[in-house]
Amino acid sequence: MGCVSAVPQPRTDPSDAAPGPDPDTGRDQGAGRRSVAVALLLGTLGATVVLLASGRVWARGVAAVGGGSLPLSADGRAVTGLPAALAIVGLAALVAVFAVRGKSRLLVSALLALSGLGAGAAALANADGRRALDAEAARTTADTAAHVAGLTQTAWPYVTAAGAALILLAGLLALRFGRAWPAMGGRYERDGTTRPRKTAVVDPDRPEDLWKALDRGEDPTGRDKDL
Repeated sequence: MGCVSAVPQPRTDPSDAAPGPDPDTGRDQGAGRRSVAVALLLGTLGATVVLLASGRVWARGVAAVGGGSLPLSADGRAVTGLPAALAIVGLAALVAVFAVRGKSRLLVSALLALSGLGAGAAALANADGRRALDAEAARTTADTAAHVAGLTQTAWPYVTAAGAALILLAGLLALRFGRAWPAMGGRYERDGTTRPRKTAVVDPDRPEDLWKALDRGEDPTGRDKDL
């Protein structure tokens, strides 16, 4: 017959069990790490596309000069310099996202998204380039009433808008996942702990080492360590 113990067996409370890893937190951290690379790629690629496309010809036309016509063209920067300027702002904001934390990171992320939104809106609003070509026609013909004729547009304004959309997406990713992104230079910050002072090695056979130790207020004979 088996022995029966009078000591009650310990009961296991499910609430006392050690908590395991939170699957939701793990998914958020994984999504945050992936979003860093995606946002960097989208922001850098978008700004590069905007800067390159802004330098291309957006519109062409002809201006009447005497009995003939003069072909004219206008690139994106002549039509509007706003997309290129906002692309540079977006690049700066993309770098600054990793240099700040907390509410500052949220504000910089919003600036990144607004840079892309503004660059795209400016490119689409000025896609025809008529105003820039009319100004060029007036300057070329010395006639303030001159207007361009035979206006044709290229696809570069829409390429600029597409690049701006990539910047906007990078900003939206920063707004959504930016809290989980690492901060630049975090390992170089001081943690407030006192670091031990390194004592220089003194060679008793070298008089210059003895004098340097005395200048530092140290006992070159090492007797202060024995006290």
